[in-house]
Amino acid sequence: MLNPKLRGIVYATAAAALVTGCGADDIASPGTGGNITINNPAAPPPPPPPPPPPATVTPAGGCPTIADAQGLTDSGTITGPTGTYRVCTLPARLNTTSTLPKIAGVLYRLGGRVDVGTDQGPSSTNNVVTLNIEPGVVVFGGTGVSWLNVNRGNRINAVGTAALPIIFTSRDNVLGLNTDSSIGQWGGVVLNGRAPITDCAAPAATPGTVACERQVEGAVDPALYGGANSADNSGRLSFVQIRFSGFVLSGNSELQSLTTGGTGTGTVLNNIQSFNSSDDGAEFFGGSVNMKYFVSIGADDDNLDTDVGVKANFQYVLAVQRPNAGDSMIEADSDNALDGNTPRQNTRLSNFTFIQRNNTGNLTAMLLRGGTDYSMFNGVVVSPSASCLRISRPQTASATADATIDEAGAPVFRSVVMQCATPAFVGLNGVTDAQVSGIFGSGANNNNSAFTPSLTSLFINGANETAVTAFNASTIASYFDATTYVGAVRDANDLWYSGWTCNSATAALGTSVTGLCTSLPTY
Repeated sequence: MLNPKLRGIVYATAAAALVTGCGADDIASPGTGGNITINNPAAPPPPPPPPPPPATVTPAGGCPTIADAQGLTDSGTITGPTGTYRVCTLPARLNTTSTLPKIAGVLYRLGGRVDVGTDQGPSSTNNVVTLNIEPGVVVFGGTGVSWLNVNRGNRINAVGTAALPIIFTSRDNVLGLNTDSSIGQWGGVVLNGRAPITDCAAPAATPGTVACERQVEGAVDPALYGGANSADNSGRLSFVQIRFSGFVLSGNSELQSLTTGGTGTGTVLNNIQSFNSSDDGAEFFGGSVNMKYFVSIGADDDNLDTDVGVKANFQYVLAVQRPNAGDSMIEADSDNALDGNTPRQNTRLSNFTFIQRNNTGNLTAMLLRGGTDYSMFNGVVVSPSASCLRISRPQTASATADATIDEAGAPVFRSVVMQCATPAFVGLNGVTDAQVSGIFGSGANNNNSAFTPSLTSLFINGANETAVTAFNASTIASYFDATTYVGAVRDANDLWYSGWTCNSATAALGTSVTGLCTSLPTY
């Protein structure tokens, strides 16, 4: 009999021999009679990479050199939600033609009033200084009283593109402090020219001559406009946004986003957006003005204001009020002792869409007064809480054309459809409601003051708008395109207003290269 120790050795040796005779693939699973295959689980996929951080701007190392001898002042940096920028302050006056280049990480600042050249007077033929601004440049008002003034005989050449619009805005916009209700944080952009005007500052001056000049509304220091050259050229603004303008400069008087005074037909204006002006979207004082593709959003007063004998053609105008803010879509001229001056205002407007949300101030969507001649073609007016049209003074409503006093007759409406509050028409100062209604002529000339709008996305023509027969405005002036539709935006495929404009809760204007109006682009 083996002793216990020896027996343990024998058993261990036998077990080792059995195991050695079985390969790793031959281990039997008790009760199955088969083999077991062990598959380790696959490794989990790696987590997706985190989204890239929002694009932010880093400041340029310094300010560029410009041709003007005073140059730009390096004012350090400014930081907002979109990054940190180098601030380059313009001199108070540019005396040499200069260019503001597009440089990543650079913003240009108006430290106060900035003049382009000096005033060349009403009769000169000089064109001395041009301020060129490259596509994508951002210029901001460093203080409330900052504004850009292009003097007579000088020019601005601010030509952006659909992909790189030029932006004029406020310091608070850079800092990210603004909301869709912010207004009036800097002055605005003013173009002065040598074309004829009325309402002369000198009582003895003859309107429409070189003796008839006026001071820019709100300006403290001289900023004059007027002359006798209807073809005068103050430069070009194209693909431009002007945001949060209208600071009160003096005497409870503020600027608009864009103000022109006595500019001539040589001046080019197209694709301009006004956003949240504390006064008008744009105001045109005299001269001869042509403008296409104008978007006015959130103006605190009127959207298209025309005065002192302007001769104007506007086409493709989209204007939308902020809720509980703003006055009229149109305010034409003023009732005063000078409203018999010649040249008499004659404004012609085609392809417009007006969204009037309020009933304040003028108590109407469109106010014509001061003897103005006015023609409207191919328009859509949505004004459910205010009258659509008010006309003041018999001279404005006069049906008699008289070339000797530059009188074209009563206002003209062709293919204009409107949704109005009651009463739709109001006469003032010697004009009756019935006269205003008769001038509009609902039911004739494809006009309709009881229209039911079917606009989509706030301002895009729907079925009812598409059904309206359009008027060929090119028969009135060669400046106008002949269109087959009423309103500013033909249909969902008509995107002239989109891309180069900024968006807000007031009006979503589609895909935007600059994003929200309350932010800056990072291109």
